[in-house]
Amino acid sequence: MQSAVLLALAQGGRMERGRRRSEAEEAERGRMKRTIIKDWKTRLSYFLQNSSNSTKMKSKKAGKQRTYFRPSPEEAQLWSEAFDELLANKYGLAAFRAFLKSEFCEENIEFWLACEDFKKTKSPQKLTSKAKKIYNDFIEKEAPKEINIDFQTKNMIAQNIQEATHTCFSAAQKRVYSLMENNSYPRFLESEFYQELCKKTPITREAQGT
Repeated sequence: MQSAVLLALAQGGRMERGRRRSEAEEAERGRMKRTIIKDWKTRLSYFLQNSSNSTKMKSKKAGKQRTYFRPSPEEAQLWSEAFDELLANKYGLAAFRAFLKSEFCEENIEFWLACEDFKKTKSPQKLTSKAKKIYNDFIEKEAPKEINIDFQTKNMIAQNIQEATHTCFSAAQKRVYSLMENNSYPRFLESEFYQELCKKTPITREAQGT
């Protein structure tokens, strides 16, 4: 009888510890989710504040002025039609980068952009130096922004950059593009971050009366 009581007490103690551990884990998951959502909202607020009005930026070369506008909800909705639509829009690209940062995978878009810049390089000297920098930043083992590509592709790049050409990173760039298009892009479209951009601003009575 006494052993049965002791056994029941021991089991009860284990169940209580398990319940507390489960509650602690659930609280931690909730805290992380709130942190991510808060980060999204902070970044979104930054974009809205800096893009709600036209912003004039002076060109350093020619002294010209460029005006950037926050895209309308209709324009933001176009980003859902194709991944290229998103990447072609400066505001959309900035929003997508912020989203990737919140998911801790911004190295993918940074690598893709570095490759786009690399392909536009005309000077052979600059091509070689840029190739080495991209390799050091994104490709080599334990690089600070190492991207997820297979060992064979890494070896091929290591050989190609010895005599750099504009196609050095083509295979890796296609791989990363496909990864973003099939994984990160759909999550971006479903995120609260993107949905806020697609919301239409209510028309106030003052605006209607003007």
